Amino acid sequence: MKLAVEILSYVSLVAYAALAVATVNQWRLRRERAAAWAAACFGSLGLVVVLGQIIPDHPHGFGERFLQKVDIAVLLLFPYLLHRFTTVFRSATSRLERALGLMTVAMIVWTFAIPRFPGPGEHRSTGIVLYLIGFLIHWTVLSAVASTRLWRAGRGQPSVARRRMRLLALASALLTMALFAAVVTSQNNSVPALVSQVLAIVAALAFLLAFVPPGIVRLLWRRPEQERLQSAMRDLVTLATSQEEIAQRVLGPMAQIVGANAINLCNEEGRVVGAYGEATPADAGTGQVFEFSLPTAKLTVHASPYAPFFGNEELRVLETLASFTGIALDRVRLFQQEHESRLALERADEIKTNFIALASHELRTPVTTILGLAATLNRRGDQLEEAQRKELRDTLERQADRMAKLVEQLLDLSRLDADAIEISPEPINVRERLEEIVTAVAAERRADVEIGGDPDLEATADPSALERIVGNLVINALRYGSPPVRVHAVQQDRHIRVFVEDEGEGVPPQFVPDLFERFTRSGRERVGGSGLGLAIARSYARAHDGDLVYTDAEPHGARFQLVLPVKRNGNGNGETDGHLEPTPEVEGHRWRVFRR
Repeated sequence: MKLAVEILSYVSLVAYAALAVATVNQWRLRRERAAAWAAACFGSLGLVVVLGQIIPDHPHGFGERFLQKVDIAVLLLFPYLLHRFTTVFRSATSRLERALGLMTVAMIVWTFAIPRFPGPGEHRSTGIVLYLIGFLIHWTVLSAVASTRLWRAGRGQPSVARRRMRLLALASALLTMALFAAVVTSQNNSVPALVSQVLAIVAALAFLLAFVPPGIVRLLWRRPEQERLQSAMRDLVTLATSQEEIAQRVLGPMAQIVGANAINLCNEEGRVVGAYGEATPADAGTGQVFEFSLPTAKLTVHASPYAPFFGNEELRVLETLASFTGIALDRVRLFQQEHESRLALERADEIKTNFIALASHELRTPVTTILGLAATLNRRGDQLEEAQRKELRDTLERQADRMAKLVEQLLDLSRLDADAIEISPEPINVRERLEEIVTAVAAERRADVEIGGDPDLEATADPSALERIVGNLVINALRYGSPPVRVHAVQQDRHIRVFVEDEGEGVPPQFVPDLFERFTRSGRERVGGSGLGLAIARSYARAHDGDLVYTDAEPHGARFQLVLPVKRNGNGNGETDGHLEPTPEVEGHRWRVFRR
């Protein structure tokens, strides 16, 4: 029995010395508060074991007895230091802190007040027995508080952190049991002494496993999260079509591997593309926030306060996964750019095809007609009556005018694309200018157009640009809509607003999104048109620092609104307040107004 106790005492010495060295080394490498308290806690325990081997069983003289009291006082500090270690992560109430601190101070003072501690086999006086009872109460209370806090905090933590925290709680309980076994007997070579040594060694090994678990143990503990992590890695390899899809694949496994309460993933524009969980106000005060800067994104992790100490390796795994996520996001960005480029090329090809069709039809028709009429007049003009010759000349003029207008539209588009349109604002009377435009474009259908608005309304605008825009809108209303066509102007919120509406069928809903795109036509083949007029009109409006928007008229029909700033400099440099405010009638179409 004696040999066994002696052997176990040396094993215990080695175990607690190794534990002290491990925790002090952790503090030396990490320099964190938690690591400092752990080093102080288990360094003191290692000191107790070493001093216990140095101090004789029956100390003599003041020096040996004082050293024995120091050894016991340091032992008393261990559960208090363990408690302080747990408060690094979540602070305890001030009342509990004061009570535990006063209890520790009182026991240390009591330790030094005792004249002499009895050696093994010696009689224990009533004062010593009372002291031992107080010692056990003090140790049990502090160990129970620390163990309970660690055990409860392990709930909701990832596997590695949870097992490490609960191993600490279990080791603290085992050490308390070892202390009870040592106190119940005064003999060094008894069964309780042997049990005490065994429990103390098991507790030391559990402490070591909790603080410095080997890599293979961590890997076994992390197996559930590791499987989800490997699944996430496989998902990252699979092509995703959006950044949101990437976030949906990886944020869950990321949160699980470090026990994060919330994770946010923002792209390079600062837009949140994915979120997992939600950070509570309590987490904001006690939790840890980690930010990982990726090449084209930023990952923000709201982890528990235990993550940096108990999950340091898991944080490195998270950093690796974040790097892969950055690569996947960049790949999605390139995919989206390629997709957008492909769509732009397809759109350009469609425009080219439409232009060729337009040129082959809209240009060829008047050219063929002009050529035929010119040949007829040249070869058979003498055989025709005057009325017939006049009809041919009128038709020839109309077809030439049609071709000239189409060519002018194409030239307008090329100049607008090159920003070569000169906007020259000048003071005009809006009502009078609208009268002139309507009279010019409506011609014999002037009676079908009603003009309203303040006769004295003045504005600074380019008369030519206004004619291009309003003239096109009136022609379209007369061509595609039904009379009466109403044109009226008002001044609101530092903008001139010109409305053109009819009582026809309106624009079919499927054509509204592309209404202002080039070569867009409503599908009414029986009605001519190049599909360029509205595109040119909006380009002129925007060159004038304004906009052109469409809404359905009430109860039916089409309604176009031209919005121009009251003051402007010309050539797209208007003195506006930075946005266009829609009238109440088009409030539901705000996006159309702001979309520049």
